[in-house]
Amino acid sequence: MIAREENITRAANLLHVSQPTLSRQIAALEEELGTKLFVRQSHKITLTEDGLLLRRRAEEMRQLSDKIKTEMSEDKAEIAGEISIGGGELRSMNELAQIMTAFRQQYPLVTFKIQSGNSKDTKWGIEQGLLDLGLLIEPVSTEKYDFARMHPVEQWGVMTPVDSSLAKFDYIESKDLRNQTLILSKSRPMESELNYWFGSDLKKIHVAANYNLLYNAVIMARAGLGSVLCLKLDAHYEGMKFIPLKPALTYNSVLAWKADQITARNVSAFIDFAKEYLEGISDDEK
Repeated sequence: MIAREENITRAANLLHVSQPTLSRQIAALEEELGTKLFVRQSHKITLTEDGLLLRRRAEEMRQLSDKIKTEMSEDKAEIAGEISIGGGELRSMNELAQIMTAFRQQYPLVTFKIQSGNSKDTKWGIEQGLLDLGLLIEPVSTEKYDFARMHPVEQWGVMTPVDSSLAKFDYIESKDLRNQTLILSKSRPMESELNYWFGSDLKKIHVAANYNLLYNAVIMARAGLGSVLCLKLDAHYEGMKFIPLKPALTYNSVLAWKADQITARNVSAFIDFAKEYLEGISDDEK
């Protein structure tokens, strides 16, 4: 409340306590934690770095508390409630969306919460219990996660304006990117793979920006900032061309959940449904 209002008096009024009482509570909390949480200025009060961290952790605890309450209050006789799924911008999201649609046709009281983020964010959310499942690019630790493999292949390439010098190519080799200005994904797990693909040509590229959402990267590319090194999506971007890398850089993705963990009924039902759905597609392809 104090962080939002940036004023102790207003926060105290909203909390229905006196200003001295709230000030004492702040001082006691800072003493207990051994750090300053607020910077007091003449007309406002703001959070320190430790204060920002505390607020973030408190919000995570609130979300987890809400999730527990929801799971505990669900009707045990039916499959209902929220299922939270994290993941990045992947082609396999199309397949996941089809699974979600088919599942809701059978269990219409289920709702989905989708949290977009990179692999690190998704894994962290699963570990903390804030996410039930995650869409991840392989390899995935079999000690930490159980998973079902998705079918679409995730393919790396370059997204470039149709009037750029790269647009004439049908595929992109590392030598084609020498002295080119690029916008790169900030996904740390992919850095070593891309570094290996570039080889010695890595030193000859110019990095203009990093991104975690392709849509924003495309906007920057359209504005002339550079070409985007990205995964192919089943989406059309006006005025842009996707060109695959050569040699090809491809990966599989999985729908993952925490191993050896008791899950809510709706999540367990969805996992079983997803595995059967994906196995059915595999059988059809044989």
